[in-house]
Amino acid sequence: MTDKSDKAYKTIGEVAKILRLKLNNKGVLSTHVIRFWETQFKQIKPKILNSNRRYYDEKTIDLLKKIKFLLKDQGMTINGVKKILNNQASLELDEIANKSIRTEKLKNKLRKISYKLKELKDGKKNPR
Repeated sequence: MTDKSDKAYKTIGEVAKILRLKLNNKGVLSTHVIRFWETQFKQIKPKILNSNRRYYDEKTIDLLKKIKFLLKDQGMTINGVKKILNNQASLELDEIANKSIRTEKLKNKLRKISYKLKELKDGKKNPR
């Protein structure tokens, strides 16, 4: 019988997909980034089972999302991210990161709507 908590764990490939890490030339998700981050951030502790396969729980996935946000979206250095993760400000950062991601999605939607409205407006001015 499988423990229900085991179902909450994700493989490194699933985590790479969740984090939207880039595909390589062969169409395989880049998992080496996650492995590298494991060497840099002591807070990342995957469960390692059968033949060294890594499994990540929700808490670790959220931590990886935060690291990706700081490194990729905010352009921080690894040392800068380490300082934040070792600090209590890290908890407040979760909320800021989530709001920033939602804001960016909203901005993209508004740009698309604005573009469509402009197309419709221009179409009415120049009927053929």
